[in-house]
Amino acid sequence: MKVLRKSKIEVVLDRLAENADIFVPMLRGQMSGFFSWKSYDEDYDDLVLDQLNVYMPPKQVVISPKEKIKIDLDRDSKEPENRIIFGIRGCDLQGIDLLDEYFSTGSCESEFYRVRRDHTIIIANACYHPAPSCFCTSMGVNPTDAPSADVIIRDVGAVGYVWESHSQEGQVITEKIADLLEEKEVTIPELLPFSLKVVYDGVMEKLKDMVAHPLWEKHSDACQTCGLCTYSCPTCYCFDIQGKKWGAEGYPFLCYDSCMDRDESMMAGEHNLRKAATERFRNRFLHKLQFYPQRFGKPLCTGCGRCVAVCPSGASITKIITEVKGADLSL
Repeated sequence: MKVLRKSKIEVVLDRLAENADIFVPMLRGQMSGFFSWKSYDEDYDDLVLDQLNVYMPPKQVVISPKEKIKIDLDRDSKEPENRIIFGIRGCDLQGIDLLDEYFSTGSCESEFYRVRRDHTIIIANACYHPAPSCFCTSMGVNPTDAPSADVIIRDVGAVGYVWESHSQEGQVITEKIADLLEEKEVTIPELLPFSLKVVYDGVMEKLKDMVAHPLWEKHSDACQTCGLCTYSCPTCYCFDIQGKKWGAEGYPFLCYDSCMDRDESMMAGEHNLRKAATERFRNRFLHKLQFYPQRFGKPLCTGCGRCVAVCPSGASITKIITEVKGADLSL
């Protein structure tokens, strides 16, 4: 097996950063997320490859929080920047897989997304020690494998990381750092049990008859509609089109939006389909658990547990799934 010593991680990142912008999990003050290695400040930042999970997922690498709309794509002859996501977990990679599917389908197809995604290489970090808020296996994710990754690293303790190339692009990267890899026989750890589990089977079908069920009122009462769940979610992709203007000049741009925001469902004439907080709360979970899987065959939740961890009101998607399973449809 090819093994990378942990003491060589920063050397690897520096070398790969010569030809790409690398995004790695960092603790930056009170915030954690995937930040560019070029912005790393050793006096302020900490590289946290062992942390589950950083608060902000790496979706901003493929979906920019704010992106200028190019009126004529042919005018920009600049080659898109190569990017590498280093240390992504299986739940977040599943999120990107779902985004790949969504943004390559029919009217949802996005040139902005495709160009950025085509220039992104993924190095996944296998999980063996799930956090209390993790439930990815319940949503069909294998935390120790990553079929769509170009490289997988596996933490084997003090020995370092097992390095496995899984694609042609991954092999190119492996060759760039070949002198830093050692041949060793190591024992791969076993996946520890999950403390949080749900059973999703049958939820999509049952939700079709639960639009007016009282559980939405029950769980939405405490919801502050802050949107933390959507911004920290690896699969939420709602966006808005805004405009920047100064004098006679300006440009349109795409930016993140949230279904928990009252204005997100505002229509012409100030008509709002989801004016009440309960309606927005319900729509979020119906989208994740019914609407999306009806269309694409998979739930729009990867069990990363971020929304469980960050919600100030304790509104957990695992609670919703469990209550839906046992709900009385006669209510």
